[in-house]
Amino acid sequence: MTHVLLIGNGAREHAIAETIRRSQREPRLYSFMKTNNPGIASLSEEVCLGRYDDPDAVVAFARESDVAFAVIGPEDPLSRGVVDALEAAGIPAVGPTRSLARLETSKSFTRNLLEKYGIPGNPLFRNFRSADGIEAFLDELDGIVLKPDGLTGGKGVLVQGDHFRTRDEAFDLCCGILKSHPGVTVEEKLEGEEFSLQCLCDGRTVVATPPVQDHKRRFADDRGPNTGGMGSYSAADHLLPFLDVSAVADGLAITRQVAEAIRRETGVPYKGVMYGGFMITRSGVKLIEYNARFGDPEAMNILPLLRTDFIDICRAIIDGQLDRLDIVFEKKATVCKYAVPKGYGLPPDHPDAASTSSRIEIGDVGEARLYYSSIDRRPDGLYMTPSRAIGVVGIADSLGEAERVAEKAVNAIRGPVDHRRDIGTEPLLRKRIQHMKILKGEST
Repeated sequence: MTHVLLIGNGAREHAIAETIRRSQREPRLYSFMKTNNPGIASLSEEVCLGRYDDPDAVVAFARESDVAFAVIGPEDPLSRGVVDALEAAGIPAVGPTRSLARLETSKSFTRNLLEKYGIPGNPLFRNFRSADGIEAFLDELDGIVLKPDGLTGGKGVLVQGDHFRTRDEAFDLCCGILKSHPGVTVEEKLEGEEFSLQCLCDGRTVVATPPVQDHKRRFADDRGPNTGGMGSYSAADHLLPFLDVSAVADGLAITRQVAEAIRRETGVPYKGVMYGGFMITRSGVKLIEYNARFGDPEAMNILPLLRTDFIDICRAIIDGQLDRLDIVFEKKATVCKYAVPKGYGLPPDHPDAASTSSRIEIGDVGEARLYYSSIDRRPDGLYMTPSRAIGVVGIADSLGEAERVAEKAVNAIRGPVDHRRDIGTEPLLRKRIQHMKILKGEST
């Protein structure tokens, strides 16, 4: 019987845990978490609570549990060298080493990699380690995006028009970023529609999963501050309403070239998930950024649809044999909506700020899947934290029905909670489609 180590404690990892336990290989799951996720704990033989910056503790738990391999959920343990420590102990992992994880942890590394190997998808950009030259480059751009070099929890990107207005403000922000980060990447602002393409990689073979669209903005109609993601959807045809086959093929082609380039650059094959955040623009598909793991919430859209045994996929990634496996996803639509505290993403002096430590109750979620994120189980019930609380996923033959399933479920979570009612709805989908038609000159 296979013993598997899962590292992580969010809703993404709850979905991964469920997918591991669904395997016909009847694996036993051992989970290393920094906080106790009740959903993951209920699926695990044993749980170890610890810090992701303590690779020795992870290795000790892995050895005690006699695990065959590890699956890494979030970015933090990757950046802390947990995979390096596991591999040094003879324990393989589905997840890249610290050097390879620079694909996510260093925006400058990834932009330079694409440029060096002639891979399409880069916007106009420059990396800076000091303020020298920033003002001159800002003058070359019609619109500006600023990206700190390093992990920012999905919330560090600053966009002109959303976070600042003028070039002077952009320069001041760059100077501030350089005080807390080793560098800043300055890019041209792109216009288009974003999509997430999560790919499985064994170092040579890259296999795409169905594309997903995430919604970062806190409030309906894409208003309010950026968050870790308020929800996401995928379509039954494994495209998106505004996305055609050629755009998905372009995203996959870029990722395949990046997998080969990073192997040539480091001499080490990338084994794990290469999650490309892309934007389809008037001039084609552009790369926004890569993540070195599944997305949260996007993992909750695609993993429930997976019909190929996940343990077989993990072994194929580790052994470099993905090309021998037929990876199949069910042709269903999915809609994920996050229930969050009403104060999520708002200033600490906001009237709803106290909701971030409130008790909640879960009623009848019907057919929906439910995945715990940042939830604290106490003797008298479930309590929220300042982060996202619970992801619910509707799965159906159509997006409309999947959205209805998800909406009914998220409304069954009682307490001072909020969610985005518009994710997966027809009006928001029409808005995305119309946006692309205008960009392509097909409509006015």
